[in-house]
Amino acid sequence: MEAAIRDALDVVIPIVEALGAVVVFAGAVHAFVLFVGAQLRVVRLGFDAIRLRLARYLSLGLEFQLGADILSTAVSPSYEELGKLGAVAAIRTALQFFLARELNAAGDDMEAATDMDTSGPSGAPR
Repeated sequence: MEAAIRDALDVVIPIVEALGAVVVFAGAVHAFVLFVGAQLRVVRLGFDAIRLRLARYLSLGLEFQLGADILSTAVSPSYEELGKLGAVAAIRTALQFFLARELNAAGDDMEAATDMDTSGPSGAPR
């Protein structure tokens, strides 16, 4: 039974890793297209809005990569594999934490800027 699970994981793990890479690549392409559109004034997005969109893709891609790492140690892991998973998970979790914090801060900044744009001189909505 363990051998069958191991064989199945040998197929699934590269697929999950590839999905993570595809998500990151798609996000990079999407952000680049938006950036070029903004520079050509075809798209009305600021730099921070484009960064937020890319960060969302990166966050999702990191989740796929972490999932693949967890799957790789799912069947009878050794202490060495667990140590590697712990280190990778800690690094990716830290990256995810700071990325989420930056997303929240930038989202709050963008929301505040939008609120100021939609209010009149007295602060009342137009």
